[in-house]
Amino acid sequence: MRAVSLFFAMSGVLALGACTNEVETGRASFADLCAGCHGETGQGNGPMVANLTTKPADLTRISARNGGTFPRVDVMSKIYGYARGEAHGGAMPAFWPLLDGPTVLVETGDGILTPTPEPLVALTSYLESIQQ
Repeated sequence: MRAVSLFFAMSGVLALGACTNEVETGRASFADLCAGCHGETGQGNGPMVANLTTKPADLTRISARNGGTFPRVDVMSKIYGYARGEAHGGAMPAFWPLLDGPTVLVETGDGILTPTPEPLVALTSYLESIQQ
């Protein structure tokens, strides 16, 4: 019994470590891809704002705008470019070429596990971590 408890305790520590690494990986992607427009803190105040015709969204308020729920699938779709129904153009560029890579299975709300690029999942996890 003690061995089983130790196994589950260690599994939780490993899972927590994986989440922490995922958020840190997402933080690095955010700094590279998003901070120019959305700012270092994600509040829509990046150095490129003066050059944009559309003000970038405050990414720290996504949950607040959605009744306190972070819409992971919608956020991933918007970042990747699916939500806009366009591969090019629009106020925010589609980042699918930069966020492709090895995939992980993500439950998308319909009970189906969908292969999703790891860098996209990591960036989304970081955005979820900065919600106010």
